[in-house]
Amino acid sequence: MKIIVINCGSSSIKYQLFDMNGPITLAKGGVEKIGLNGSFIKHESNGQKVTLEGEIIDHRSGIEYVLGILISKEYGCISDFSEIDAVGHRVVHGGEKFKSSVLITDEVIAIMEESTQLAPLHNPPNLSGIYAMKSLLPDVPQVGAFDTAFHQSMPDYAYMYAIPHSLYTKYAIRRYGFHGTSHRYVSERALEILGKERTQKIITCHLGNGASVAAVMDGKSVDTSMGLTPVEGLVMGTRCGDIDPGVMTYVMDREDINRSGINSLMNKHSGLLGVSGVSSDMRELETAAQQGNERAQLALQMFHYRARKYIGAYAAAMGGVDTVVFTGGIGENSDTSRYEITKGLEFLGLEFDREKNAGVRGQEKIISTDASRVTAIIIPTNEELMIARDTATIVRKN
Repeated sequence: MKIIVINCGSSSIKYQLFDMNGPITLAKGGVEKIGLNGSFIKHESNGQKVTLEGEIIDHRSGIEYVLGILISKEYGCISDFSEIDAVGHRVVHGGEKFKSSVLITDEVIAIMEESTQLAPLHNPPNLSGIYAMKSLLPDVPQVGAFDTAFHQSMPDYAYMYAIPHSLYTKYAIRRYGFHGTSHRYVSERALEILGKERTQKIITCHLGNGASVAAVMDGKSVDTSMGLTPVEGLVMGTRCGDIDPGVMTYVMDREDINRSGINSLMNKHSGLLGVSGVSSDMRELETAAQQGNERAQLALQMFHYRARKYIGAYAAAMGGVDTVVFTGGIGENSDTSRYEITKGLEFLGLEFDREKNAGVRGQEKIISTDASRVTAIIIPTNEELMIARDTATIVRKN
């Protein structure tokens, strides 16, 4: 079975084509600057990497371009579209309706459109990818995998906000959480690597430009740091994370900015970038900090402290922890961040091994000592493979 996984952003499309008999990745790449000048596609297949330029006005034309590359003689890996058995889509917000990946039908699309109000920046491009594939490959089944689905197992006392209950019943205002496909993948992979007897209580740390922590007990998410939107929780690349709502109204009054302005401030100009004034990129921040930039040092301290605090909170929420997983661009590649985040967690039974941790980038590896009661482990995430697996399972059932 061959499955293409599509992840549509506001001006981008990421894709991977899998042969699930392996599973192996036949091709992968990304379309950038959709609807903007200088559109291009980075494509990788058969050990060959190529960058192709072209005018890509919308997501449909971008997907059409990708499909053309996949069957091309020069860069392709399939003979024609009939080899594609199914399409899997990443969808950011599924609201309360979707607790797992689902076969996409007209009814499902209608519900997804209703959920757009909860993710106005993310769901519309996700839907654009679905509409495009429905038009271009009308006979090929499609499956939607929702970032929020894994966290639908949270108990109500964890996902409810302490605001008038009428706001929940009228507008479904509650904590949903995100990065669910990643948290699910790495927690399941931890079970495979370490064995169930040691990994019943797992804290997964997806650390990248967007960052979140999840508490996973017996394979189910029981809490996560993001909320109604991806702003809540950790300090992130450009997002502020947890903040007193009073700060927002105070800044709006003092700076005379509107709702759109404060939203932009919290999402695009805060976090590591806002504190440091240097960059949202962890690599550039670490370099600046090493060179003595005090604001860069402060930004890193805040990032590490917030993550460490959530690990402690979720250990308390679950009555202990067996495994701490690091994933995402920072979690997989920054040995400094992994060390700083775990420093001081010995009281939980986590004994960190600096030698095992040093220099490890993008590979599965245990980074706690052999004697540690709590296992710390790096597991590179693979959301696309998780989506492909769900897609294969659902399509076979239907």
